[in-house]
Amino acid sequence: MAIFSESNHHHNSSDGVSQRVNSPRFSGPMTRRAHSFKRNTTTTTTSHGGGGEVELQINSPRSEEASEGVPGGKHGHYHVTQRVHVRGLLKKPLASIVEDLGLRGRKKFGHWMFLVFCAVCLFIGVLKICATGWLGSAIERAQSNKELSDSIASLNLRDQSSLGYAYRGGASDVERTLKTVATGVDGSHTAMAENSGIWSKPNSDNFTQCIDLPSNHKKLDAKTSGYILVNANGGLNQMRFGICDIVAIAKIMKATLVLPSLDHTSYWADDSGFKDLFDWKHFIHMLKDDVHIVEKLPPAYAGIEPFSKTPISWSKVTYYKTEVLPLLNQHKVIYFTHTDSRLANNGIPSSIQKLRCRVNYRALKYSAPIEEFGNTLVSRMQQNGNPYLALHLRYEKDMLAFTGCSHNLTAEEDEELRQMRYEVSHWKEKEINGTERRLLGGCPLTPRETSLLLRALGFPSHTRIYLVAGEAYGKGSMKYLEDDFPNIFSHSSLSSEEELNPFKNHQNMLAGIDYVVALKSDVFLYTYDGNMAKAVQGHRRFENFKKTINPDKMKFVKLVDQLDEGKFSWKKFSSKVKKLHGDRIGAPYPRKPGEFPKLEESFYANPLPGCICETR
Repeated sequence: MAIFSESNHHHNSSDGVSQRVNSPRFSGPMTRRAHSFKRNTTTTTTSHGGGGEVELQINSPRSEEASEGVPGGKHGHYHVTQRVHVRGLLKKPLASIVEDLGLRGRKKFGHWMFLVFCAVCLFIGVLKICATGWLGSAIERAQSNKELSDSIASLNLRDQSSLGYAYRGGASDVERTLKTVATGVDGSHTAMAENSGIWSKPNSDNFTQCIDLPSNHKKLDAKTSGYILVNANGGLNQMRFGICDIVAIAKIMKATLVLPSLDHTSYWADDSGFKDLFDWKHFIHMLKDDVHIVEKLPPAYAGIEPFSKTPISWSKVTYYKTEVLPLLNQHKVIYFTHTDSRLANNGIPSSIQKLRCRVNYRALKYSAPIEEFGNTLVSRMQQNGNPYLALHLRYEKDMLAFTGCSHNLTAEEDEELRQMRYEVSHWKEKEINGTERRLLGGCPLTPRETSLLLRALGFPSHTRIYLVAGEAYGKGSMKYLEDDFPNIFSHSSLSSEEELNPFKNHQNMLAGIDYVVALKSDVFLYTYDGNMAKAVQGHRRFENFKKTINPDKMKFVKLVDQLDEGKFSWKKFSSKVKKLHGDRIGAPYPRKPGEFPKLEESFYANPLPGCICETR
């Protein structure tokens, strides 16, 4: 396979050696504290060698002899000899006496020189003892730090295989019991990771939610202009956006909304209804002061043939008041064939924007089974207080076929995607240059590119990752990511078969579970700007700007290609990637109108301004 051979090339190339040595995967389990220990160890290693030589000098026999050569074991004998010499001098001639005195003066001078030398040696010896004592203490501390660092690294490496829940492919029913593997670290991962800064959220101190109804809110008029029926189309999050828009449109036209029906003909062919996905009673209750919502058409209107209408995409309020409202007044029941993107992102009254957010973030609460099981998986991902990253890896077959992206896939897989693209009639683009699209940032990141991104940003190999995605397309395509980050989980690997049975064949319900886990993650990273990515990142902005990494795909894939070509080292690659994404972590910034509504930033991806306000 082309993918597998590229893996070997990547990991075994000459440049790959430098990449692996500098790669976060190998240094990942070390925290900043551990690195600082290592630096201390490095700087003290030389000193340690010097310290050994000092100790040998101090403890040598020569040092002991020098220190003991001065004391007076022969002191009494010295005085007796001195008296004998005086008598001898008195008996000798004057010239002889002078000669003897000169000789003895020289000897005495030699003795004094010897004493001075001994004193200097003693002083140096004492000085070295003091210095060695301090240095030895420093070396001992550095060695202790190194041992602690090595111990932490060892624990982290062992945790790669032991940390987490024992749900893997092929496991028997017995093995699928919920069991937590003891790590023996007692939350040390959390402290280490928090200190590293990779989990820290962006600063949002001056921003707050502002979607509450004003105190002077006018009471909802009991009179209605008519009834709106909708069939929310698309996947879960596309339907979610559509429902928010339709509630706002009902408000604009002073109409009553019938509880939406959902699309059962999309790619997933999920037959879940509104009541299966959402807490419908909560939905109606939360919006009772904004718009009338009924479970079904009243009997008096049940026999009326609804007037079908497809609203124009990205429309403003005036369109609905001048063109659609007259139709509703005439027919009393109107059926919207589509709900997605029926309102513009910008140029909408503030009250309507706030209503869209009240629908999205307060009224559209998932049903109890989805919420409860989603929270259960959150608890399992947060084992021992560990942070986790939710990864929306949009590398499913339908997405690759739709975008025409086949980088790292085989020719046979590329052809299979092309055939699928032609079989789906409502996909307008058929012939697509995937290579060109990738270089323009229009393709989902591959699992390998995603792994390189995570490693370059500094996420260690023991990072716990929740996969918000379906099955990745391509034989062996997940190998790179799984090899570099073994602690990858999903709703299926974290759950028993019995737990998943109620959601079997209900892809929208499973998507709702993934939404809950992604929303509550410490970091959310998406590899393609689809509806799930828009929905989750917008919700995380609304919930106090939780960290969300938005890759600059166009610039990043060029860096990956340059790395593969050996144009720079892993260290330089990592530095460039960090710099590139320094301001792409979900920090507050105002959504700006674009030249074309379809190309501008989605209101649901960034509800600022509209639903988030600056406090100063």
